[in-house]
This record gives sequence, C-alpha cells and structure tokens, in this order.
Amino acid sequence: MIDRGIDRMPRRVPSRSSSRFSFNFPCRTAFPRSGQPPLADTLYKDTTMTRSAMTRTLLALALSAASVVAFAAPMTYKIDPNHTDVIASWSHFGFSNPIAHFGQVDGFITYDADKVGDSKVEVTIPLAGLNSHVPDFDAHLRSDDFFDAEKYPVITFKSTAVKANGKGKLLVTGDLTIKGITKSVVLDTTINKLGMQPMAKREAAGFAATTTLKRSDFGLGLYAPNVSDEVVLSITTEAVVPKPAAE
Repeated sequence: MIDRGIDRMPRRVPSRSSSRFSFNFPCRTAFPRSGQPPLADTLYKDTTMTRSAMTRTLLALALSAASVVAFAAPMTYKIDPNHTDVIASWSHFGFSNPIAHFGQVDGFITYDADKVGDSKVEVTIPLAGLNSHVPDFDAHLRSDDFFDAEKYPVITFKSTAVKANGKGKLLVTGDLTIKGITKSVVLDTTINKLGMQPMAKREAAGFAATTTLKRSDFGLGLYAPNVSDEVVLSITTEAVVPKPAAE
C-alpha cells in the first residue's frame, strides 16, 4: 500500500516552457514581491510604537503632577477677624474663672505643609477689641493699672519658629509684646482644617492654639497672686487667602 502523504507536499508543475518552473507554496502571498514586511507586521509595529509613546506621555504627565504636589508653594492667609477670638482666662481668688475676649484681630498666617519650618505668623491685637462683658472692668483693664491702652494700644505676636508636633499639630514659638515688653511664648497649635472655604470660594485655613503665661512678666501683675498670675490663652482663628487685587 502506497503512502499518499506525498500528495500533501508542494508540487512542481511544469509550465508551457520546459525551461521554467512554478512552485505552488500555500504561504507564497505572505511575502510580497516588493520585499516589504507583511501588512499585519506593519500594523503590529505601528500599534506597539503608539502604545509606547502614549505610555511615555502618561508617565511624564504623572511625574509632572507629582512634582507640583511635592513642591507646592506655601499658602498665605489673611486672618478673618469675624471668625477669630483670643480668650484669656484666670482664677479670681479661687472662686471663679473669669474670661476676657480680644477681638478685631488682624494679621497673616503663612503655612507651608512641605516645609513646616518656613511657616510664619504675624498678628496684631488692638486693645479696642477687648471685651469682658463688664464695661467697668474693660475700662479698668485698659487703664494704666493694667494694659495702659492709651500708651500701648496694641498687642503683637510674631513667630520665630514653627515645628511639626505630630499629625495635625504644630508648635509655634514667637515674640509676644505687651506694654512694650517682649517675651517668647510657645503656642500649642492644632490644624483644624485646610481647604476651600465654601462662602468665600477661596482657600482657607483654621487653627486652634493654647498657651499659659504669667501676666506679671508683662507688667500686669496687680493683685497677684490672689488673682492668679497665670493666665491661660485660648485662640481660635480662621484665615482666608486674600482676594486678587483685580477683584
């Protein structure tokens, strides 16, 4: 019995001219006579190159965006006096703990999340904004027995160092000046929120801070220690990026 597998092999078929032959290969059309690569190979290479270019572009965009985030410029906010209050609290002979509010606060806060040490605070507190809800006491506090507001109408604070103190916490050291006397104080500060203020439609920052100081260090020691020398300051502030000059 003859193996007919030979029938599956390419045949050499003689042409009309005995000196020329034609070979019938099934894959002959995959190789154009021009010598160029097949169309499928060309499309594959074009697609691969396009994907590679897109990958490089996307990678460049991602790196660019990351660099913007990593090196974001520090933000400077103007303190909003309508949402800022400095509250002083002390002991009155041990029987009560009166408070006095210091409003009309003005100033700027610069916060750099990437380089916290570059942040800074500068604040002015006019004694015209002092309010204990007791008019006679307010007048006494403004007199030369205490603040001598006629001669020293404002209290100032200017930061000298800002350090991170855990997640959402800062230690703000600065010079506090009252009645022309300057002392270094440290504000234990919490970052309440950073983000868009929905009413102002501008970036805003909110902070809370506390510190304890001796009023006698600033020439305010009358009646101490019966009225406590130590005074606790509690601060809450909201500050907003100023409007552009064109607005």
